[in-house]
Amino acid sequence: MSVTADARELHSPITRLRHELHQEPEIGLSLPRTQEKVLKALDGLPYEITLGETTTSVTAVLRGGAPHTSADKPVVLLRADMDGLPVQERTGVGFSSRVDGAMHACGHDLHTSMLAGAATLLAERREQLAGDVVLMFQPGEEGYDGAGHMIREGVLDAAGRRADAAYGMHVFSSLEPHGQFATKPGVMLSASDGLFITVLGAGGHGSAPHAAKDPVTAAAEMVTALQVMITRQFNMFDPVVLTVGVLHAGTTRNVIPESARIEATVRTFSHASRERMMTAVPMLVKGIAHAHGLEVDVEYRGEYPLSITDENETLTAEKTIQNLFGESRLTRWATPLSGSEDFSRVMAEVPGTFIGLSAVAPEADHTETAFNHSPYATFDDGVLADGAALYAELAIARIAALASAGTPTSPAS
Repeated sequence: MSVTADARELHSPITRLRHELHQEPEIGLSLPRTQEKVLKALDGLPYEITLGETTTSVTAVLRGGAPHTSADKPVVLLRADMDGLPVQERTGVGFSSRVDGAMHACGHDLHTSMLAGAATLLAERREQLAGDVVLMFQPGEEGYDGAGHMIREGVLDAAGRRADAAYGMHVFSSLEPHGQFATKPGVMLSASDGLFITVLGAGGHGSAPHAAKDPVTAAAEMVTALQVMITRQFNMFDPVVLTVGVLHAGTTRNVIPESARIEATVRTFSHASRERMMTAVPMLVKGIAHAHGLEVDVEYRGEYPLSITDENETLTAEKTIQNLFGESRLTRWATPLSGSEDFSRVMAEVPGTFIGLSAVAPEADHTETAFNHSPYATFDDGVLADGAALYAELAIARIAALASAGTPTSPAS
């Protein structure tokens, strides 16, 4: 049977696993119940399992049984992230989260289930593989740098040598029609950084601001000045997105507080803009604070780098999607998304690509459905089998190509 046909046979167990994960989401780097579910799904399959030391990650290596002629046995890595978000679910689906204040609002439960399904598909084809497959079940994607932890613990070399290619997948609850796959060579997702500003003044009576040092007005000026700076100092064709999510000061209306707090997320789409923001932002806010006679603490915290896909691996993924599902199921994005991913760290070390998959319900209007991270975001189970099939076929096809060529690709620089 074909990979897609076998994947459809696995639809029920994959869906069951997805619902179990969705009902019991965990946040951060410690996901013991999620890890337990993944290990149960892999139980009995011929994988070499390694558990994380600093996280509850799972690394599973499948040793291919077919002869190979390359100098080194090809290795392909497949990744799925496993963590949820601190969001109170409001979808009303029958398998809604049972954990108060936690939800799989970004579809990681689908990623994990699809990769678990691919594990079975690949194990059934073990003797046809002239190379090894590394499955990377990763915690802590949502701001905890789980990929960085796994890389430091050796996931990229888990098969005994550096992986030759790496593939990740991400479902969306909006953007594209049901079942549509999306790719983009080059910059696919933005870099993500955190901005943390504390304006330090001197408190006083609200009726006498001249006798105090008001941090609130300075903070308000900083919020608007940051937006003006972007429009005047950065090229509009190399965009920068800065969104203030926290603006906090004071406890009552007639008291000038001693401090004000600003927290923002910054998204950039080039190394040059990212580096420039790291120097321009502190310079701007310090200048405003100085003009008001105030002190300011500024932390510009680097988080996730740009997600830059390898052109050849993207072409490989596109060809695989077309072979499995037809040309009509593939969309190539013209512009990157302003979301960010720590799979970027993997692609910085290994030639790889990232693939979007729309899990919008078939009858839904994808232009109006709630986007990822919303408490109302829903993801359709109907894409699970196709996602599992694509994961498996990416490894099968890439290993076959590498083995046939006789020389693995060189690592990304």
